[in-house]
Amino acid sequence: MKTAEMQIILDKIKEYDKIFIFRHFRPDGDAVGSSKGLYTILKATYPEKKIYLQNADFSNYLAFLGGEDELLADEEYSDALGIVVDTATKDRISNKKYSLCRELVKIDHHIPIESYGDYEWIEELRSSCCEMIAAFYDTFRDELTITPEAARYIYAGMVTDSGRFRFRDVSPETLRLAGVILGVGIDTENLYANLYLKHFDEYKFEGYARRKMKITEGGVAYLYVTHAMKKKFGLSDEEASASVSLMDSIKGSLIWLAFIDNKDGTIRVRLRSRFVTVSELANKYGGGGHACAAGATVHSKREMKALIADADKLIREYKESHTDWL
Repeated sequence: MKTAEMQIILDKIKEYDKIFIFRHFRPDGDAVGSSKGLYTILKATYPEKKIYLQNADFSNYLAFLGGEDELLADEEYSDALGIVVDTATKDRISNKKYSLCRELVKIDHHIPIESYGDYEWIEELRSSCCEMIAAFYDTFRDELTITPEAARYIYAGMVTDSGRFRFRDVSPETLRLAGVILGVGIDTENLYANLYLKHFDEYKFEGYARRKMKITEGGVAYLYVTHAMKKKFGLSDEEASASVSLMDSIKGSLIWLAFIDNKDGTIRVRLRSRFVTVSELANKYGGGGHACAAGATVHSKREMKALIADADKLIREYKESHTDWL
């Protein structure tokens, strides 16, 4: 635990009367949970301060967690502290006005790629950025105030980014902090219903997708979700992206990929793996992320095939030198 970095950040929060909180674009549960969780803790602790959530895009899937503040004029940022959560590189920050802040703090759990904050707290072995916000509260619980609302945000991010506490970065400390947050008071049944219940069309899509998914000889499972498929089943971009999870239990497949058509003509790639590190592969295709969960972008079917071939080579090399795969 990097207590010194946390102390510096707390001191900076105390120093400023105006604070802006940012996250990455196309937000997932961890991005929304960590930004809204920190925002709500700071609002409860420092009611006299001006604290804003400032992001340029939103998540329909996570709309049940509530909205965010409207973007303010450029001049409002100049005397503020900016805090960016769950974002490895500055090009992925949702609101580009972050650069107008007087000073910037980076709080992140991704593999370090780019240093962009005046003050940085990075722990790549944490299961989620929400776990870091939980640790921040727990470390300074004598000074910070948490509410059931903030706890709900934080727990939502911990649950979603850890695969319901199944992924490799889950540690005893993860579960201890989850217990701390649960102890504040959360209706987990309601939270899980909002996170995991699906519309009937989504189930029909899953059946269709299982017929369309393919697997390489090395064991790369992959699925291409086209515009036509999204239209046929009424899928949002988020619902289409979630299709990567349909391939996570195929025996012998250590890497699975979902390719999703974007409106701008590019193709979003979601990379997931078991045992094998895929973050460097994601970096090669303009992305990044965690060792076993990353994202990238390709610009053509030819580039898509190249990524699949690279992933297949990665699996073959791993299987040749390891015996711990199923």
